Amino acid sequence: MKKALQLALGIVTSVGGFFDIGNLVTAAQAGAHFRFQLLWALLLGTVLVIFLVEMAGRFAAVTGKAIPEAVREHLGFPAWLGPFLVLVLLHVLTIAAELGGIAFALQLLSGVHYVLWVVPVGVLVWLMLWRTTFDAVEYSVAIVGMITLAFVVGAMRHHPPAGEVMAGLLPTRPGHDTANYWFLAVSIVGALIAPYLFYFYSSGAIEDEWDRTYVWVNRGVAVIGMGFGAVISAGLLVTAAMVFAPLGIRVESLNEAALVLTKAFPFWGFALFAVSLGVACLGAMLEVTLSLAYTTAQTFGWHWGESEAPHRNARFATVYTLGIVAGCAIMLTGVDPMKLTMVTMALNAALLPVVAIPFLLLMNNRLLLREHANGVLSNVVVGVTVLLALVLSVVSIPLLFAGS
Repeated sequence: MKKALQLALGIVTSVGGFFDIGNLVTAAQAGAHFRFQLLWALLLGTVLVIFLVEMAGRFAAVTGKAIPEAVREHLGFPAWLGPFLVLVLLHVLTIAAELGGIAFALQLLSGVHYVLWVVPVGVLVWLMLWRTTFDAVEYSVAIVGMITLAFVVGAMRHHPPAGEVMAGLLPTRPGHDTANYWFLAVSIVGALIAPYLFYFYSSGAIEDEWDRTYVWVNRGVAVIGMGFGAVISAGLLVTAAMVFAPLGIRVESLNEAALVLTKAFPFWGFALFAVSLGVACLGAMLEVTLSLAYTTAQTFGWHWGESEAPHRNARFATVYTLGIVAGCAIMLTGVDPMKLTMVTMALNAALLPVVAIPFLLLMNNRLLLREHANGVLSNVVVGVTVLLALVLSVVSIPLLFAGS
């Protein structure tokens, strides 16, 4: 029974790390600008992220160690310090973006400006982490995350042309706005292959006390969990293509994106979008804040664990507290959550090689993993990921300005 319930880890990782404000924004813009043409980027990112999540879970189950801890131990602290500092920057920016998403969802529902919601949201998330256990976070987000299936139902209600949808799964040259097309493609992949997703997942596996008997469970969790997020993202992209593209709406703000479900659900569509946005961003903020605390504690060899009482785990709790404070400080400047998200996704793509390559090297260490080390297929995916990461690191920042 316990192994069956581990699907919740995949769902919470999917809702928090796969379908978050980054994926929501990029999927909505991709559908509005290019209809179904960028489904291939979502498919590519999904395949890669399934393999990488599976590797992260397999590593934790076999070695009993989370990724940052193992990288520090086997590559040395000096070699890990640079990637760690990069990760801290990415974590803080992502916390701010997800916090902004929750605050904006509350603005949509209440009419009160999102900046006024920043501090209450920060306090709420802090209280959830301070007072609850990892299991409580895991199962609650998995359950409420089901509301995001509204995007899938919305797509089905619009009856999209199956031929065009299938054609979008293959890369094609855009007929217009080439720079923005490739920027969105890069952002979609960057939003999916966010480093914190793998660090949270491997740490969650340790929290759930996985061992070698969970290797096969892990594969199912990775496929089903990430598949859940992919279906939701595809549903949003298709719905945006059917609603916004015919009207020429480019979705340049979350206020425009909020209209995506109003045709499929005339009465509830606006509220469904706002709640789905808030739930997805809440799951992501909990996940990335915990990931920051996990990564920091594992880097310095501290005791860690969300299920531990804060007074027994003071440094771990201090890190996630400071992360939330930093996120609040950024959002209190009045920065647009959508623009911050797009910049963060581009930086994710640019800095991916710095944090991904050390982990991928570990997956081929047969002294650590023995028969569970990467096979040929996994190494092909590793090679594609590293190559893609290097390409993204070169093109993401120029495309940010060219596609702005």
